[in-house]
Parts: sequence; structure tokens; C-alpha cells
Amino acid sequence: MEQRSNVTEFVLLGLTQSPQGQKILFVVFLLLYIVTMVGNLLIVLTVVVSPTLDAPMYFFLGYLSFMDTVYSTTVTPNMIIDLLYEKKTISFQACMSQLFIWHLSGGAEILLLVVMAYDRYVAICKPLHYLAIMNQQVRVLLLLLAWAGAFLHAIVKLLLVYNLPFCGPKVVDHFICDMYPLLKLACTDTYIVGLTVVANDGAICVVIFMLILISYGVILHSLKNLTQEGKRKALSTCSSHIAVVVLFFVPCIFVYVRPPSTSPIDKCLTVFYAVITPMLNPLIYTLRNGEMKNAMKKLWTRKRK
Repeated sequence: MEQRSNVTEFVLLGLTQSPQGQKILFVVFLLLYIVTMVGNLLIVLTVVVSPTLDAPMYFFLGYLSFMDTVYSTTVTPNMIIDLLYEKKTISFQACMSQLFIWHLSGGAEILLLVVMAYDRYVAICKPLHYLAIMNQQVRVLLLLLAWAGAFLHAIVKLLLVYNLPFCGPKVVDHFICDMYPLLKLACTDTYIVGLTVVANDGAICVVIFMLILISYGVILHSLKNLTQEGKRKALSTCSSHIAVVVLFFVPCIFVYVRPPSTSPIDKCLTVFYAVITPMLNPLIYTLRNGEMKNAMKKLWTRKRK
């Protein structure tokens, strides 16, 4: 604790040191963040107020959009504000808070994608029992389990870093407080902690990613028993889910499934799954979902009246 007290704040290097580049990125990321918030909050509002969207799939979709807003807000506003300043600082406590909320919301989103894969499996493979299996109590329970698992994941990450001695230097080669950049600054051997991170993040991401892909493989295999209209609707829904899963998991796996180290490309990958993916999720789900588009049109018409 005495060693750590020498570092009360960290300096973030950010994405670029070029003043001109920072101005351009400020405009770009501000627009992306606005689109992300509007798109995800519109989905949440549409699911809440539209009586036609009472199926379990839309219940989980609404919460996925809510998680995307939390996940993006944990990082993006600070990154946008930092682009206006030459020196980007963050206090030790704020850094730890960002790390915790970042992995809490990200972990919850990962587990919710598993739940949504299970929901699609039940809907397509057991259609007659779908509403009985995925009743209101089960939906809430699955959502709480996702948050509980994410909390356990995030608290482990926080405890691993919080008790490390930081005695300088205090420059974080990133635009957020994440595990590997912080481990580089600890003035102690972090090899075991790094391996724990690989097991906690990398291995879990790979296992969950493979399980989700296998579950969708089973779903697609079962489509032969459906009508042409049923196949078309199921393929449209599943392809949207698979696209979101791939966009989220592939960059995460690349960052965390490797020996504990930092790489220049990590910043670009973090931008992708922290900024770009939450923005794309509403577009992917709404553009390929007729019911969602119709509900949004009705909501817009009602508001205009």
C-alpha cells in the first residue's frame, strides 16, 4: 500500500499524440457515440412500449441494447473528452472504477449473448414449448445469472490489479485502464497475474464463443424440419445474432488469448469492440428484423401524432 501511494493518478497516452489527429478523432468518435446512444436507446424504448414485441427474444434484445449503452459509456465519453487535452490523466480510483464497470458490462453482454443463443435454440427446436420454457420468471433468472457471472468476473479482475504496487512510471500506453497496460506498470512480478487474466478472459472467451457457434450450428441443422417461411425467418434472426457474436468475440479473443503483453494493434481492436460494435448492433438487429422495423414505424407515427 505504501508503494502504491506514490501513484495517485495515471497518464493515458490515448490513440494519437498528433493535435490535428486528435481533433479529427474527436469529431468522429463524438458522432459514433451519438449514433450508438440513439440507436440502442431507440431499441430499448421500442421494446418497452410496443405490445407486439413481448416475445422473449425482444426482452433480451432490449437488455442487450441497454448493456451496449453502459458498455460504450464506460469508455467512449472519457476518450472523447481526453482528445481535447494534451495531457490525459485519470485518478487511481477512477481508473479502477473504469476497469471494473468495463469488465462488468462486457462480461454481462457476453453471457447475455449465450442466453440469446439458448433462446433461439428453444424457439426453433422446441417451438411448441417455447413460451412455457422461456416464461417471465426464467427470463429474469437468466438475466440475473448473466449479471452475477459478470460481477464475479469483474471483481476478480479488480482485486488482481487493485492490490498491486504501483510506484512509477505512471504512463498507461492506452486510452482506457485495462489489464495488460496496467500490469506493465506494476513494480512487481506480474507473470502469475497475467496468466490468471489469460485464463479468466481468453479461455472463457474462446469456450463461450465455440459453444455459441455450436449451438447455432445445431439450430441451423434443425431448419430442415421447418417450412420455407420458417426457414427464412429463422435464418434472418440467427444470421443477425451470429454477426453480433463474431464482431464482439473475435477482437476480444485476439487481445486476451495470448501471453500477457501489449501490442500497438490492441488500441484499434479495443476501439472496434468498445465503440464500433455497440453502434453496429442496433443496425444489425433492426435492418434484418421486420417486426422491429414495423414497431419502430408505429412508434414514430404515434409520436408525430
